[in-house]
Amino acid sequence: MLKAMVLRELTTLLRRRRMMTLQCGLVILFAVLVALRWPTDARVALSGSRSQQVFQLFAYGLLATLLLLLPVFPATSIIREKIQGTLALLLNTPLGPARIFFGKLAAVLAFAGIILVMSLPAASACYAMGGLSLYNDIGKVYQLLVLVAVQYAVLGLLVSSYASSIDSAVRITYGVVLCLCILTLGPHYFFQGTKGALADLGEVLRSLSPFAVMLSLTGAGDLGSQGLLSHKDLLGQFTIASLIISVVASIWTMSRLNHTIFDKARAAGTISDDQPGAVQYFRRLFFLVDPQRRSKGISGLVNPVMMKEFRCRRFGRLHWLLRLVAFCAVLSLALTYATTAGTFNWGVETIGGIMVVMQVALVVLVTPSMSAGLLSSERESRGWQLLQATPMSITRIVWGKLLSVLLPLMLILCATLPGYLIMVYIEPGMSQQVTRVVVCLAATAVFAMLLSAAVGSLFSQTAPATAGAYGILLSICALPLLVWLGRDAPFGHKTVETALTVNPIAAALSVIRMPGFQNYSLIPANWWILGIGSVLSLAVLLMQTYRISRPK
Repeated sequence: MLKAMVLRELTTLLRRRRMMTLQCGLVILFAVLVALRWPTDARVALSGSRSQQVFQLFAYGLLATLLLLLPVFPATSIIREKIQGTLALLLNTPLGPARIFFGKLAAVLAFAGIILVMSLPAASACYAMGGLSLYNDIGKVYQLLVLVAVQYAVLGLLVSSYASSIDSAVRITYGVVLCLCILTLGPHYFFQGTKGALADLGEVLRSLSPFAVMLSLTGAGDLGSQGLLSHKDLLGQFTIASLIISVVASIWTMSRLNHTIFDKARAAGTISDDQPGAVQYFRRLFFLVDPQRRSKGISGLVNPVMMKEFRCRRFGRLHWLLRLVAFCAVLSLALTYATTAGTFNWGVETIGGIMVVMQVALVVLVTPSMSAGLLSSERESRGWQLLQATPMSITRIVWGKLLSVLLPLMLILCATLPGYLIMVYIEPGMSQQVTRVVVCLAATAVFAMLLSAAVGSLFSQTAPATAGAYGILLSICALPLLVWLGRDAPFGHKTVETALTVNPIAAALSVIRMPGFQNYSLIPANWWILGIGSVLSLAVLLMQTYRISRPK
């Protein structure tokens, strides 16, 4: 019966036409990653440096591919069954929670195995050049990739068991991936070389990031090591942590697979307007924006589609927006403290680079989740026909939806500005750099919003729309950095600069003079690319909107 469950899940996953396109694209991608650093002459260095360079780029690309493609499938597995009503049927069969869970997990891991198998010819080409150990180099990299696949597949299934919608499951899963891969490196970067509980905590959190492990396996050293030597067994630490997380998340998910998963207790709640005046006054002082207060009518001067999006989206409600802005402000103040404390050791540019990376990571995480489903969610829920029945024009509908994403993004960016103001106060000569960084962040936010909305308009379902938007946006931000990792060996300065021109993260880091990016001139070329990309994305969004609005 477990075999039937696996075949059912795997057949559903692989029979889609886009999966064949995806597999062909992966084969081409792996071939290109190897060809980029393949020797152009008949000589091969006896030290194996060229083969190590080829394998290093290939390993980074394979890890990035796995992190971009894999999470969406387990994230939508359980919640899709729940929405379609087939999960209740599965729970009434003799399969049991364990077989249902392992059947879904095996199907996702089989897909991950297909990706890894398709990469073996490229890995064999790297090994054929010499200079690589079959176990210490190739074997350990694939060990890391298998652990990553298992861990994030299990976490995706756990998130899917709690999510209330498909798009929220995808959004939360990618957020978990971002936190485990990137944000876990922050404490180690700040407290390395010191002693105490914070330094130990940073060391433990660093072992959760596959990027740090991959860099140590490929000979690039520890990420953000600041010149400090480290001989930690990151792969061993990651293996233990990954297995513990996978086992705990598996047991947790299986305990959720019963009929209580459909019972979601909700508090009846009370409307503040029905409470005595003293209670209303106290709640207004305590909450600033009372979440239980009855919403007022929509003014004729306000776009009704924008208000509809705000009130239907959890983070669109004013009290949630204020919480998000407060979180960003607190984060900015924390980084401001790091700026003042770390200026003498690392320089303002390094701390400014950390702020840029965190801000862009926040924009990349939040924007596709809000923009990708602007049209696909309406088409999936049959709400687009209701919007067409209103007297509003298509342009006003699209503008209202875009405003519902643009305003929260601007609030988030404005909440993170105090750190830059302190930097200008410390270094008055950096005022022009900070101004350019703010322009880069604003351009990145607009580009991410329009690109995600355009990609999402091409789909009729929210889950593939959100996954496609995340995949394209993260590729634009991540793939040029693979070329940057190969700077001076063998990519020249001009090649790296050309590749980084399309990357908004690299443009902001070059402006702030982050070490490693200070020698590249990416502005204003990056602004032109983001501007042209935003205009083209807006054109695609409008054309797709007019296409689906035609009478059928």
